[in-house]
Amino acid sequence: MSDAALAARLLALDPVGLGGAVVRARPGPARDAWLQMLRDAMPDDTPFKRLPSGIADERLLGGLDLGATLAMGAPVASAGLLAEADNGVVIAPMAERLPAETAARIALAQDRGEIAAPFGGARSTRFLLILLDESVEYEQVPPVLAERLAIHIDLESGQPDHPELPPIAAPDYVEALCAVADALGVASIRGPLLAAKLAQASARLAGRQAVAEPDVALAVRLVLAPRATRLPPAEAEAQPEPPPQETPPAEADSGESKTEPTLDELTELAIAAARAMLPPGILELQAGRARGREAAGKGAGMLRNSPRSGRRAGVRQGPLRNGARLDLVETLKAAAPWQMLRRREAPERTGILVRRDDFRIKRLVKRAQSTTIFVVDASGSAALARLNEAKGAVELLLAESYVRRDEVALIAFRGETADLLLPPTRSLARAKRALADLPGGGGTPMAAAIEAASLLATGVAAKGRTVTTVLLTDGRANIARAPDLIPSDDADCAARAFRLLGLKAIFIDTSPRPRPEGARLAAAMGARLVALPRADAATLAATVKAT
Repeated sequence: MSDAALAARLLALDPVGLGGAVVRARPGPARDAWLQMLRDAMPDDTPFKRLPSGIADERLLGGLDLGATLAMGAPVASAGLLAEADNGVVIAPMAERLPAETAARIALAQDRGEIAAPFGGARSTRFLLILLDESVEYEQVPPVLAERLAIHIDLESGQPDHPELPPIAAPDYVEALCAVADALGVASIRGPLLAAKLAQASARLAGRQAVAEPDVALAVRLVLAPRATRLPPAEAEAQPEPPPQETPPAEADSGESKTEPTLDELTELAIAAARAMLPPGILELQAGRARGREAAGKGAGMLRNSPRSGRRAGVRQGPLRNGARLDLVETLKAAAPWQMLRRREAPERTGILVRRDDFRIKRLVKRAQSTTIFVVDASGSAALARLNEAKGAVELLLAESYVRRDEVALIAFRGETADLLLPPTRSLARAKRALADLPGGGGTPMAAAIEAASLLATGVAAKGRTVTTVLLTDGRANIARAPDLIPSDDADCAARAFRLLGLKAIFIDTSPRPRPEGARLAAAMGARLVALPRADAATLAATVKAT
């Protein structure tokens, strides 16, 4: 029997202990067949509920039945989806799109086995959770749920073959699973605990009284191997076997042989099963997903409140002013429990009595557009190389950020001034025309460059955009803003003024060897210091996107 089929039967055997499964598969026959296997394994009266990724809290946890409340004149509670799925199965398609808040509420309900609904008190909810992972490379189901679900299977990639092991009683299998978890870099204690529960369920499914080697190997394949963050240690070099010892006649005549493995042998077998289970590139994929989650919001603008447009992020109590949008349904729900009392106070009035305290305003958020300002040192003999790098980075960023409608600007400084060569734009054609012929050579007016960047960044930020300033230089200032000023001190003063504005900045030191001047300026600006002595356009663009 395949591991996928065994997983379905094990989930039906111990739904509470195992919690559920993360099933990586796109919509198709393979996923439908596995879900049907799960349905066939569960009792006939088991409720199956589908969980939309954008489900509202009221539908998830339960709330007020508005129609019944208005008809009865008293609060009438409605059961949420989790309560309806008590002793059943909750299936979440596109689980990678579940909001963090929704995932946290589901995890809390699964841990407690009940939910505290706003109306109607606590309700029992013990359910099996199936997360259908349809993600691409840099997406992932919510970790708060994934770590609580024992089984992780991939229906899209074939599982490696594994040897059939004889049903031998496994001593101290929990300690062996802990050792395997440590070898694979599984940090959470939930990993080995869930693996032990699965091994026990596997033994019951096979009709065994005790956990055996096949149960331990199955637990490693279904629970621990998918959670691996590092490769297990390489096998030790084979040691020469000691000479065989003569068997005492009594033991030779007994016809019995010792078949129960030692703890070390069991651990080695389990680690070998984990090593065979790990598909090529799984660790690189997990690392890529982690980097994708960390950088998911860095290239785009921050989420900001928006009174009129954007994505819904809940409701709040408040007055109707400044273009706020009324949430009619939530307002009626807030007013419904008070209708009987209000009718007694004002019997002459008819209809639904709504007061100002009942108003519920929609909370909308939208991602602010972002602008990247390149401030490029065009002075000295290295000007041509730096300008070419900046040109390529600007074009790369514009090409990749077109969908987000982000903008890029370019300031070049040399001689005694800093010039805005490319105002904030998202037009790739315009950028290429402006970048075609950039001047180079001359002194390094560092203070003027930082001041020009401050003025431009402040103006862009005032429009509600997220601004990042990228200063590309070797950090050596030799031209001040006034003849009686020392260039390095003038640059430090401009940098400290930049920091007071609270603007985000990246200081890229392009000198062959990092110099203290660059580190001092970066610290004064409050900028992230990056040393790229041989940076090309792709490296610059990647540095900006990852910061």
